[in-house]
Amino acid sequence: MRVIGRLDRFFGLRRAGTTAGREVVAGLTTFTAMVYCVAVNPMILAAAGMDRASVLSATCLVAIVASAMVGLLANLPLGLAPAMGSNVIFAYVLVVQMGVPWPAALAVVCLTGVIFLVLTLTKWRERIAHELPDALRVGIQIAVGLVIMFIGMRNAGFVVASKTTFVTMGSLADPGVLLTVAGFVLTPALVARRVPGALILSIVAMTAAGLFIPDGHGGTITRWPERLLAMPVWPAATAFRLDFGYVARHVFYLLPMLFFFLCTELFGTLANLLGVVSAAGMLKRGGAIPRATEAFASDAVGTIVGPLLGTAVVTVYSESVTGVQAGGRTGLTALTIAAGFALSLFLWPLFMIVPPQATAPALLMVGMLMFHGIGRLDLDDPGQTVPAILTFMIALLTSNLINGMALGTFSYIVMAMAAGRGRALSPVLWVLSAVFVLFFIVSAHLHSPVHPPVHH
Repeated sequence: MRVIGRLDRFFGLRRAGTTAGREVVAGLTTFTAMVYCVAVNPMILAAAGMDRASVLSATCLVAIVASAMVGLLANLPLGLAPAMGSNVIFAYVLVVQMGVPWPAALAVVCLTGVIFLVLTLTKWRERIAHELPDALRVGIQIAVGLVIMFIGMRNAGFVVASKTTFVTMGSLADPGVLLTVAGFVLTPALVARRVPGALILSIVAMTAAGLFIPDGHGGTITRWPERLLAMPVWPAATAFRLDFGYVARHVFYLLPMLFFFLCTELFGTLANLLGVVSAAGMLKRGGAIPRATEAFASDAVGTIVGPLLGTAVVTVYSESVTGVQAGGRTGLTALTIAAGFALSLFLWPLFMIVPPQATAPALLMVGMLMFHGIGRLDLDDPGQTVPAILTFMIALLTSNLINGMALGTFSYIVMAMAAGRGRALSPVLWVLSAVFVLFFIVSAHLHSPVHPPVHH
C-alpha cells in the first residue's frame, strides 16, 4: 500500500481520476500496439548496412529512455520509440540513395535532436510548427507514407522490377508473395476489428506461418531460433559511431535532409501529441497541451540518444491512443511502456527471425495511417491541392523525397504569388526553397545524383 500511495502522490493518480492498476493495463495496451517497431526498425536500418541485432537493442534502449522520461517529467501517458517513417527515409534516402555512410547519417539525426532540444527549451519549437503551410505538411506526410508502403512491398518481393513497366507485382507462384498477400488481408481486418496489438499480432501470425512455408532455397521463410530467451546485447556495432566530420565536409549536400527531419518530426510529434492528449480530454483551455515543453524535450533527448546508440529519429507514437482508451491518464502508463521494452531486450532472438513478408503488412498499415491529413485540405482550392499532390506524387514516381518536397515548395510559392498572396508567405518557405536550390546545385557539382532505391 505504501508503494501505491507514493505512486498516487507522484503521478497524481486520484487527481487524474485513475488508479495504478488501470495505468499498468493502459501501458501494457500501448506497448502491445507499438512493440512491432522492435521487429520492423532493425529490418529497415539493416538496409543501410547497420547490424540488425545492435539496432534491435538500440531500439529498445531508446524507447525505454524516452518513454520513461516523458512519464517522469511530463507525467503524460505517451509511448516514444524510433519513428518508422523517418527511419525509412534515413535508410533508403539518406544512406542508399544519397550515398551517405550510416555513421554520418546518424550524426545528421543527432544534430537534429540537438536543434530540437534548443528549439524546445526556447519555446520556438511550438511557434515554428505553425509556420509551414498545411498543404506541404500533408504532402510530406503522405509522401513518407507512400515510401514506407513501397519499401515494405518491395522487401517482401510483392513488388519487383520490370523492364516494360518499371515495377510490377511479384509472381503468385512464389510462396513468399502469397504469404505477403495473406498479411495484406489479415492485418487490415484486425485493425478494422480494433483488435488490441493488431500489428504485432499480424507479425507474429505471419512469422509463425513462415515456419512451414518453403523459401525456394531448401529452407523455410522463417528460421526457427536457436533459443527463445537471451541476455540483452549491447549495440556494440552501432553505438557511438557518429561521423560528424563527414557532415562538416558535406554540409550543403546534407542540409535538405536535416531540414526534412526537423520538419517531419516537428509536425509529426506535435500532431501525435495533440491527438493523444485530446483523446484523453487533457487539453487546457484554448487547446494548449499540458507540460508541452517537457514532452517535446523528451522526444528531443530521445533523438539525441537514439543516434548515439544506433537508431534514428524518436517520436511520440500515435498508438498511445490505445492506452488512453484503456484509461491511461498519467506518466505511470509511460513507465509501464518502458518496462515492456526492457522485457523485449531479453526476447531479441525471437524478433531476429521475423521475415520481411511478416513486416510488410505492418508497414502498409503504418503508411496508410499517414494519409489521414488529406482531410484537412480544401480539395476545391488548387493552391492547397496542387503543392500537396505534387509533393507526394513526385516523391513516389521519382523514388526521391527531396524532389517531391522541392517541387511542392516551389509550386506553393508560385501559386501564392499568382493569387496575390505573396506577401503572406512565411520566411520559412523562402529559406526552404533556397535550401533546395542550393542542394541541387551542390549535388550536380559533386556528380552525386540521387538514385531511386529500386536499383539497389
